[in-house]
Amino acid sequence: MLFEVVVPQDAILTRFFASLVLALLTTACTTGAKVADDIAAKQGFERVSVRGQDFRHVAFKKDSPESSSIVHVYVEGDGKPWIRSHLVAKDPTPGKPLMLNLMALDASPAIYLGRPCYFRYRQDSNCQNELWTSHRYSEQVVDSMTSALQKMLNANQSLVLLGHSGGGTIAMLMAARISQVKTVVTITGNLNTDAWSQLHGHTPLHGSLNPYRQPALSATIKQFHIAGGQDKNIPANLIKSAVMQQSNTKYLYFPEQSHNCCWEQFWPHILSKIN
Repeated sequence: MLFEVVVPQDAILTRFFASLVLALLTTACTTGAKVADDIAAKQGFERVSVRGQDFRHVAFKKDSPESSSIVHVYVEGDGKPWIRSHLVAKDPTPGKPLMLNLMALDASPAIYLGRPCYFRYRQDSNCQNELWTSHRYSEQVVDSMTSALQKMLNANQSLVLLGHSGGGTIAMLMAARISQVKTVVTITGNLNTDAWSQLHGHTPLHGSLNPYRQPALSATIKQFHIAGGQDKNIPANLIKSAVMQQSNTKYLYFPEQSHNCCWEQFWPHILSKIN
């Protein structure tokens, strides 16, 4: 069953100035990995390296998640897989890590889990361009992230998976593999990759899994799918149609929001709904 909520944006009390301070840390002259390290250092996050099934992953931990009964797990979007048409980026790491900034506004113990070959591991011998282009949501990627996350947690912990854009894709795919997941939250998530590719005239992601083609998640998992009315990358109607097949789902619509900006100002309000 799908519950839809249209959120009036002028009714929300925000921490917008805090997000502006964080945004000042992201500059064009630094690498994505350096930007993330600077944000993490400022916020007091612990940076760790975790080996998944086939890859190493950068992760940042907040407030000793190992000892908490509920852990929020943040998954970043795709960053910049392509510089322009037919030219693959050498480093897809995002220059403005939205999910790391959102984690800084979250009072819960949390983990920011990096994707294979992102941040400082893009030069690993098993990292190929396909892992951030056509195979960005492949079994290999999802299984490695799942393995890395499970190594950081206790078996009795409950998880909230939160993903932005392509990170929402991965969050949905990971949720089906981890029994501890109680809630999934996607922010402008790419929940039907075939429809998204067709909309933009992109080559289909043949090496990737499409959440829309997978079995619906268990009804025991709560789902919150957040869309922006001004999002041109993943339009709200694409998200709404994708989640119709799911159960125990809430669709949150922000009429004035775009794909990337400015979710920080609404994050405390969104977290209050989730919690």
